[in-house]
Amino acid sequence: MIENECQRWASKGVNIWYQIRDNRVGYKAGALKDGLTHDYVKECKYVAIFDADFRPEPDFLQRAIPFLEFNPKIALVQARWRFVNSNECLLTRMQEMSLDYHFTVEQEVGSATHAFFGFNGTGGIWRIAAINEAGGWKDRTTVEDMDLAVRASLQGWKFLYLGDLQVKSELPSTFKAFRYQQHRWSCGPANLFRKMVLEIIRTKKVTVWKKLYVIYSFFLVRKITAHMVTFFFFCVVLPLTILVPEVEVPTWGSIYIPCIITTLNSVGTPRSFHLLFYWILFENVMSLHRTKATIIGLLDAKRSNEWVVTAKFGDSIKNKKSKHKTLKINFGDRIHVTELGFAGFLFFIGCYDFMYGKHRYFIYFFLQVITFLIVGVGYVGTVVPRS
Repeated sequence: MIENECQRWASKGVNIWYQIRDNRVGYKAGALKDGLTHDYVKECKYVAIFDADFRPEPDFLQRAIPFLEFNPKIALVQARWRFVNSNECLLTRMQEMSLDYHFTVEQEVGSATHAFFGFNGTGGIWRIAAINEAGGWKDRTTVEDMDLAVRASLQGWKFLYLGDLQVKSELPSTFKAFRYQQHRWSCGPANLFRKMVLEIIRTKKVTVWKKLYVIYSFFLVRKITAHMVTFFFFCVVLPLTILVPEVEVPTWGSIYIPCIITTLNSVGTPRSFHLLFYWILFENVMSLHRTKATIIGLLDAKRSNEWVVTAKFGDSIKNKKSKHKTLKINFGDRIHVTELGFAGFLFFIGCYDFMYGKHRYFIYFFLQVITFLIVGVGYVGTVVPRS
């Protein structure tokens, strides 16, 4: 379809090319690197990058290119993602909340304060000179976008985020696809930090404060510690304090601060404010997978460079559902033992707190048990019918 469309425009005299690779060497980084090797690229100053499910508006380039053209210090213009299937199921609603907060707060603040912020891998335009100066695309991790952004930032290049420049895209609507995506997004940054920390320290082109910001704030806090703190505090430490009454977690640490942080996450998606409580329960479950992926990345273990393309289905699921009145579900593929194990652990803690505790944490524990059970039996996201 894309090839036919390119040929149609080429027949009208438009300078357009359709290129594909015959291998998957280097995965996405390899494809991006290969794309810049063609002769016609030498005549270009910028490269726009979109994943297959992204749909930019016709005036996307007209609105983005001027920022690069009139400011030679800018290497990247990043657009905001919008999601065409956010209402498909509760799983996509949860993702929308997390990603809208990321764009509304993290990317917006990083750009406005001229601090470092990462390239999102798609929906952006790069200055080719900046890519080349930073060393080009590298396939040493599964986050080639973050890898290039960090290296370009260490060369002194600036990035710009445009919140009003929006690109339509699709969220993974099956839990299996979402888990693979989250593994890549959590394992990749940790693995990149392991491989780049000395390079960041040794660079001389940026200030010490910039290096500290990238190492501490961007990597350690946001990409590594945040997952582990969420999982160990809410799913391990807090439950274990019920069994050891001598250890007491202050109310401000167990209730007030988590509630404030959770409320702030509704900034990007106010329409989903009523889902905030379930969102934090679901995020606690996912922090288990993110923590595991982060540890794998830090240790550079076997799965650290595992690349699985995130499945996006578009209208195919709706079409299948309309053709199949009865869904055939393979329950063996949907059972997740780790989540069910934590559900059992928290259920025991909840019962113990109900009988002997004094803080009434059992209300939270039982609700968290339900969430772990829902995920443990795979009853989350869109169910894809089998033929």
